[in-house]
Amino acid sequence: MIHNYDEPVYLISIVSKILDIHPQTLRQYERENLICPSRSNGRIRLYSQRDIDKIKLILRLTRELGVNLAGVDIILRLKGNVDAMEKEIAELRHEANRATNAYSVSPDKALVTTRSVYEMIIFQD
Repeated sequence: MIHNYDEPVYLISIVSKILDIHPQTLRQYERENLICPSRSNGRIRLYSQRDIDKIKLILRLTRELGVNLAGVDIILRLKGNVDAMEKEIAELRHEANRATNAYSVSPDKALVTTRSVYEMIIFQD
């Protein structure tokens, strides 16, 4: 069965085994507001693939780069801001291209396709 990237399907025990970390580490990340897993009706934490990828990033920052959790929080916030700005830029570019294309005529349908290098001079008597 294939699940959506954002669908919460993994229990904390499964995530801890997948990532080879202690479940308390995941609880700590949640207390620090670095991750926010979904909860079932019975208040059981459920993680999505997006959550797992975010935890992998946190582990890489802390283990490989030596960043503390306060630094991870700042990095994740900045990453979120950059992602939002990149999305906005892409949308603005798309809008600009659409606006440009809406008012242009394709070369094969234009009345004049090339410009002459000669200028017309009119003399008055």
